Amino acid sequence: MITPADAITLQEQLRAQVITTDMLPHPIRTIAGTDVEYDTSTDLIAGSVVVLDYNTLSVVAVAAHCMEVTFPYIPGLFSFREMPPLLEAYRQLEVEPDVIICDGQGLAHQRRFGLACHFGVTLNKPVIGCGKTRLCGRYDHLGEARGSIAPLTAEEDEALIGNALRTRDGINPVFVSVGHKISLPTATDIVLKMATQYRLPETTRLADHYARLALLEYKSRPNKPPASI
Repeated sequence: MITPADAITLQEQLRAQVITTDMLPHPIRTIAGTDVEYDTSTDLIAGSVVVLDYNTLSVVAVAAHCMEVTFPYIPGLFSFREMPPLLEAYRQLEVEPDVIICDGQGLAHQRRFGLACHFGVTLNKPVIGCGKTRLCGRYDHLGEARGSIAPLTAEEDEALIGNALRTRDGINPVFVSVGHKISLPTATDIVLKMATQYRLPETTRLADHYARLALLEYKSRPNKPPASI
């Protein structure tokens, strides 16, 4: 099992592989969302990946995987807890997405290598980080209207690490950052396009829904080996 020290070393090594320019297919036809659900009473975790049609947002494919957590809860190292079920779910997909939105950070991370970067580099796919909360950095002067953007900058060197994005008028922003093979402006535009009715993009909302369902279904089984749902 990888140790926390080894995990930090791996983050520092892999972050050099992150590509921050657009390497997307044209046109984009499918987009995926990822999310994980933790069981509060056990060590179970469910990861889900849902693929949507990029234009209609109809569900094209869904996969989920349940297993026991294999890495401790350590801030800044969440990808090592969440990657195993997400990768297993991804391998079950019948449709490969053109771009992925992760419910987590990309470059907006203490070591510039959050879940979205880790997932993108591992799969060699365009990935966007879209966090519900700010992990690090600071921003100012974010307008109240939908579509307002404020740069998220690192506190130590003021480097641009993401954007605070208002997806609904007067509602708390989400935090968008580059994961892999995409630029920050493109990532921000895509997240706003996906946030059609709610604060979170539809990719994240649906992935969260299917992760919850997968965990409930898994827990209802009499025998519970790791399983894809």
